[in-house]
Amino acid sequence: MTIADKQLQCREIITKAVCGKGRKFSTVTHTVTPPHHPTSILGAWIINHQYEAVRSGDGIEVIGTYDINIWYSYNKNSQTDVAKESVQFVENVPLSYVDPKHRSATEEVSAEVLQEPNCIEANISSNGASVIVRVEREFAVEMIAETKVCVAVIPGGCSDLDDKDLDFSLDDDDGDYEDLDPDLLDEDL
Repeated sequence: MTIADKQLQCREIITKAVCGKGRKFSTVTHTVTPPHHPTSILGAWIINHQYEAVRSGDGIEVIGTYDINIWYSYNKNSQTDVAKESVQFVENVPLSYVDPKHRSATEEVSAEVLQEPNCIEANISSNGASVIVRVEREFAVEMIAETKVCVAVIPGGCSDLDDKDLDFSLDDDDGDYEDLDPDLLDEDL
């Protein structure tokens, strides 16, 4: 039985769906000033990353914090210490897709970390008093909301479908290929 065998009806329903998506990779620079003038950088890492997502304008803002730890030597490499600094950030992630029919009053936003903030470079500044840290991070965001979708409705309901094979193809072709000439393309070569 094909769908064409019955009168096809369509209805609009309201459902929750992903109505917006976005993704953003960024590299940012932070300046950390340790209590002593560093001689060399022995290590740099980021810990305690926390964030939340908030709808903002045409995108979603990811608002969060993380701690930068820098292990360094000072006093001509005779002593070491760890400089710690908490950093706040706001990352505006644009939505590459937005369903124009979604109900804005029902929006729920979320963010997922694709790449945790990671220190990729740490150098002593030109004045020798601070450390310049480059950090990479990447977020994916989603907006879920109520929206209208169009669905096909079978008049008899689900019980009318029991023990029947359905063909949902929209073309009129029934899949018969016996009448095709297999040598048709060979003759043209």
